[in-house]
Amino acid sequence: MTEEEKKKTFLGFDFSTQRLKALVIGEDYGVLHEADVEFDVDLPEFRTSGGVQRGQQRGEVTAPPLLWVKALDMVMDRLVVAGVDFSTIEALSGAAQQHGSVWWSKDAEAKLGSLSPEDFLHTQLATAFVTESPVWMDSSTSADCRALEEAVGGPEELAKITGSTAYERFTGPQIRKMFRSKPRAYHAAARISLVSSFACSLFLGKIAPIDLSDGSGMNLLDIREMKWHEKAMRACGDETLEDKLGAPVPTATVLGDVSPYYVGRYGFKPDCKVIAFTGDNCSALAGLRLRSGWVGLSLGTSDTLLLGLSAPAAPLAGHVLVGPTPAAKYMALLCFSNGSLTRQNHRDRLAEKSWDAFNDLLRATVRGNMGYMGIYYDTDEIVPRAAAGRWLRDGGGRALRSLGAPFEARALLEGQALARRVHAEEMGFRLDSSSRVIATGGASVNKELLQIFADVFNTPVFVQNEHGNAALLGAAIRAADVWSAYLGITLPGAEPTVSPVATPYPDHDTIYTPMMARYREIIQTLPKLV
Repeated sequence: MTEEEKKKTFLGFDFSTQRLKALVIGEDYGVLHEADVEFDVDLPEFRTSGGVQRGQQRGEVTAPPLLWVKALDMVMDRLVVAGVDFSTIEALSGAAQQHGSVWWSKDAEAKLGSLSPEDFLHTQLATAFVTESPVWMDSSTSADCRALEEAVGGPEELAKITGSTAYERFTGPQIRKMFRSKPRAYHAAARISLVSSFACSLFLGKIAPIDLSDGSGMNLLDIREMKWHEKAMRACGDETLEDKLGAPVPTATVLGDVSPYYVGRYGFKPDCKVIAFTGDNCSALAGLRLRSGWVGLSLGTSDTLLLGLSAPAAPLAGHVLVGPTPAAKYMALLCFSNGSLTRQNHRDRLAEKSWDAFNDLLRATVRGNMGYMGIYYDTDEIVPRAAAGRWLRDGGGRALRSLGAPFEARALLEGQALARRVHAEEMGFRLDSSSRVIATGGASVNKELLQIFADVFNTPVFVQNEHGNAALLGAAIRAADVWSAYLGITLPGAEPTVSPVATPYPDHDTIYTPMMARYREIIQTLPKLV
């Protein structure tokens, strides 16, 4: 192949909870190659379940950082087998599960800077970490959350400063727990990374800075001043914490050239640019390329709503983060714990583990479900903060013990869609003629579910044509976008291509506006999560 025939390509990674995925796109942003590694299956020696390890303490959930390093070795080899020509890659970037932290040893940066292309990463970085990594599923820091809120003047003040009240999974409370319960590990760590900046470090050959978008999901960053907040930092660590974290950088930052390790081992161009990595939800917003009035709806293990904002709010539910792209200064994020797993659990119960049978139940009912409503929390819910349970109501608001299977199937899905819209409106979302929902994630293939969202939101629902994983696609798109802006080169793939899959029926207001009011009343009666 001549140099003229070689096209510019861009590489994206997603270090998610259960697997590591890689994606190569071309100049037109079309997908060229993919590879993935499933942690439980491909790396059984780490003894993970769902990509994590459960601790002895209640609510403690961690992952071994070396697992992610070895997975990178494996996914790179799989890209080689897939025929990727690494010499065409102009830039790379990545996404990672949010809120996890990686604790580097004092000699880790020296190891990163002297990697030999003759050996695997995981053998050279085996001693680069001082402890396992707390991840987003960890809920063992309730006391630390309350202490952090008290230190800055209460939950509302913390939300005003950092974009969120204190959450157990957030990195600030996790650092505070490490500082008080494992002081030797805290003091032994030369640097603390998020999973995203840790992954970026593996490509950069030195400890990468935390980006502002993922960094704003820590309860430590002043989202208006774009710097660490002194009171929050002092509440979670000591005077060394700022040095351990380093100064955050804008997400659309070219951090430097790829480490010589990748040039020698895989044939990367020496001037291949490394773009700051960010959190998976932040990357999804970039991948969906949301415009004003659009809503990103990620239907995964948990359901996530993503909204672009021009100014930050101070939410007591949900989160406001610094935006990952120049076009989105801020973003709102609503994460609902009871997403696809809850849907799947009740599908199994009601329809013998068959989505076709479950959808037949839905088709046996009418929109609005004759007034029957349900709220299903198989696990403690984040938005709103409520304990696990199941609540059924008839059209008159009376509590019910049970419903027929068809009514229950629709109550489950309509209840979830109502929750998504009500809480989006609390974050500032307003419908207009240009509004649309862009759906992604595993459940976005279910047309019956998407029709319910279209009706409840009174907005057309679209899906992306390029790829179902918005976070992974967003990583590759960000590599291309930031690289092209950095060099002043226009690429032909800038506009997203989406397809309509569901259009609301005209009687939306008659059916669902009263149901939204009823939903607001019901959630006021639910047992609060302590």
